[in-house]
This record gives sequence, C-alpha cells and structure tokens, in this order.
Amino acid sequence: MKNILRTITFSTLFAAVLFSAASCLEKYPGSSIPDDEAMQTFADAEQHVVGIYASLKTGNLYSGLLTLLPDIQADLLHAVEGNSNTYGRFWQWDILPTDEYIEAVYGSLYTVIGNCNFYLDRVDAVRETIIDDAELDQLDIYTGEVYAIRALCYSELIKCFCKAYDPATAENELGVVLRTKYFEKEPVVRASLKASYAQVLSDLEKAESLLDEDDDVANNYYMSLAGAYALHARVALYMQNWDDAIKYSTLVLDSDKFVLSSVLRQGGTYNGSAYSEFDSLWSFDSGSEIIWRIGFTPTSYGGALGTVFLNFNRDYTYFYPDFVPSQWVLDLYPENDYRYSSYFADASVTGIPVGFDHGLSWPLLVKYYGNRSFVESSMLFHVCMPKPFRLAEQYLIRAEANCRAATPDFSAANADILELRAARMASAGSVALSANNWQEIISEERVKELYMEGFRLQDLKRWGLGFERVNPNVAGIQREGSDLKVAADDELFVWPIPQNELDAPDSGILPNDSNN
Repeated sequence: MKNILRTITFSTLFAAVLFSAASCLEKYPGSSIPDDEAMQTFADAEQHVVGIYASLKTGNLYSGLLTLLPDIQADLLHAVEGNSNTYGRFWQWDILPTDEYIEAVYGSLYTVIGNCNFYLDRVDAVRETIIDDAELDQLDIYTGEVYAIRALCYSELIKCFCKAYDPATAENELGVVLRTKYFEKEPVVRASLKASYAQVLSDLEKAESLLDEDDDVANNYYMSLAGAYALHARVALYMQNWDDAIKYSTLVLDSDKFVLSSVLRQGGTYNGSAYSEFDSLWSFDSGSEIIWRIGFTPTSYGGALGTVFLNFNRDYTYFYPDFVPSQWVLDLYPENDYRYSSYFADASVTGIPVGFDHGLSWPLLVKYYGNRSFVESSMLFHVCMPKPFRLAEQYLIRAEANCRAATPDFSAANADILELRAARMASAGSVALSANNWQEIISEERVKELYMEGFRLQDLKRWGLGFERVNPNVAGIQREGSDLKVAADDELFVWPIPQNELDAPDSGILPNDSNN
C-alpha cells in the first residue's frame, strides 16, 4: 500500500517539480529560495525528492547524452552517409573542452548533486518538526534515496571525467570536485580519485543503512536498497575491489524480488503478436529484472534515446539512421540468441526502408524504437524509460570479479554467464572461462547484453584496451571515421573538464590532459 500511495503522489507532483539545469558549479540549483523559506515540512521534503527524480529525466543524462555518448565514441557503430552529424564529433574523437555536450553532462550531474545537497542540508530540521512515526520512517527512506542518487551522480562524473581507478596510484590522480553542502560555499578544487570514490562509498553506506529491502520491487521508479547494492557492486568493480563486487552483486542476485526476463517466456501480446519477457524490457520498459527505471509518461519525459538510430519522426515514412551497428557487433550473436531480434532489425522485418538516396541495406538498432504504449497513445517515437540498473549487469559484474579475484573462481563465473545466456538464448550451450580468455568472453558478453547502454568506453578504459574500427566498404556507410584507430593510452578516454568550469571566477579546477 505504501508503494501504491507513493506512486500516486509521485505521478501527481512529478511533472510540476523540475529544477533548472546549471552549467557552472557556482550556480546553485534553486538558489532563489530564501533560507527562511527552504524545505520545512514533511510535505516539502517529499516534494523536493520528487524534484530530484525529475531532474534525472533530462536528455543530458540517462535518456540521452550520458547513455549514448560513451558508446558512440567507442567501436560499436558505423556512421551513415547523409547523417545529421548529431554526436558526430564524438564518433570522430574530435572532443573539445568547449563542447556543448560535455558541458551539458557535467552541469546536469552537478545540478542533481546540488538538489541532493539542498535536501540533505535541510532534512534534520524537518525531522525535528515531525511527530508521526510513519512520516519519520518515510523521511529516512527518502534520505537514503537521496544519498544513493548523489553517489550515483558522483560515480558517473568519475567515470566520464577521470582516469580508470588503480589502487596503487588513485591517491595521486585527479578526481572530481566534491560538493556536499548547499548553503555553505566550498572550495572549487578537484579531490583525488581515491577521495572521490571514498565520497561515493560514504554516501552508499549511509543509503544502505536507511533503505529498506521491503521496498525492493521490480520496475521501481525509486532508488531502493537493491539499487544501492547494484551501484555498490558496479563501483567496486571499477575500483578493482573484487571481493566487494562479488559481495554486493550477490546481495542483489540472491534477492527474490528480481529475476532475469526470459526470451523463452511470453510477456504478452501486441497487435495480435506475442512478445517475450525480454522484448517487454525494450518495447514497454517493463520487466522482472529492472531494479530501477526513470519514470516517463507520454506527457512527462526526457530525451529520446532512439532518435539517432532511426529518425522515423523525420517524416513518419522512412528511417534515416545517423548510426548503424558495427559488423563485429552483429557477428557476436549466434543464431539462437534472441537478443539480436530484440535489438536489431532490417527493412524486411520492420517493413520500413531507409529513406536516404543511397538506400543503405543494413540492420538497424531498434532497441530504442520507443515505448509502444507511448507510440500508440501519442505518436511518441524513440522515447524509452532509462533503466540504469538491470539484473543482467549484476551477473556480468560478479562473473568478471570472480575471474579477477585473488583466488579466481572460474566455475562460479561460468555459472553466472550460463545463467544469463539461458535467459537470452534458445540453448545456452557451454562456456569455459579461464585466466587466458576471461577478458575476451566477458567483453563480448557485456557488448551483447549492454549494447548502447553506456558502458563500452568505460570498459575499454578500465581494461586498458584501444580499438580499431573496420570499414565494411558498403554503400551508405560513411568512410570518414570508419577506420579510426585509437590507442589504449589516448587521452580522450577521459573527457575534458568543461572550459567554462576552468575559467570560472575562483575556480581552482585543474584540467585533464584532454583539455590541452
């Protein structure tokens, strides 16, 4: 009942509360609110938390730039001739500190952090006004969610704007600017990478102490204990803390609240045709493995993830893709892997040809075609609810951590990969991970499962791998950039700090190598 009531409250307030994005650390979100009128009551606190969730909807984050840019920058796509040049600079590795997308991601993450800091600065005063035990308990839950969201935003800043974590050198590497207060001015300097991750872990520890596993539920619109554990497992993997990666992913995987959405079980019917549970993840943004999704409605949504892969809304007659999947990606999927048909399709399947004069004949990414209920009710194409945490990632985290632990457990890693494959394939086959092949197998599994969900650039960076694109020499595929070769030590694996942040008054922010 608590979740039902909260959903009603959330739906009522969600569209009304949205804090403006900031592009500079000195521009505090909501700073026009006088101190003596700031968050004062339980209702105020509840409304502010709704606003924090609303600020995550922006197309600068999970429904757009933060998800798409890291994968577009990597080796997963071919650009199409005649494309709109949307994200073209990232695909070409021509990324400058003045880039508007860099500024948008950076500013939007700090906007959410600022909103979290506002809440955390005021929540103790609110607590003193509450006499109802149920409201006090709920306020603790809200506070846990805010700590988890702040941890998430800092983890994303670190992922994009810092080097890969090495325990031996992290204390001497640049991290991010840590802001933990709203009403107090703090130095605008970058902490070390070690201290930056320590802030993430501190926030997660507080979140986990306040959140309640009773609120864990599939398709959650709110950060829950399982969401905090899922983030903790991801962060531990990035920090090379294999034991904690195993520990926290196991806490999620052992929960009875989530189960992998299977391609072999029916999820429902649409236009007279059956679709699988796995199809439902992408066609209806619903599934038993979704730990947390960002809630959209046809009248309250963020960016459109699928636009650059289809651009159907250009004339509602043809597809005009800016990017199509790389050949090597398509070749990874065996014939009995149903992820292929959920993620990719060509004109013979969709019935919609490519509208360019060159008539490109190539599989298109349809994973983000759009939530079918939005399409049907509102002709809203390419809009999908972002799903920052899915159960599938936790299997991949635990499998990799077991391969890299001080005492590797390849048998356990094999079991996790087989469990994931069994939910995605007609027959899971066999797998034999070892010290010699774990990276190749895990890399391929992560691409097949997490394609265009924003993980590839970070994976290459933390594994110390470069890449080379291979031009398929097919009519309609853009030649420029198709044979790009990137070394593992290329400075643009780490995004430049926005130039406006470096140049801001009182800024003590040091640039990355990629700023030069």
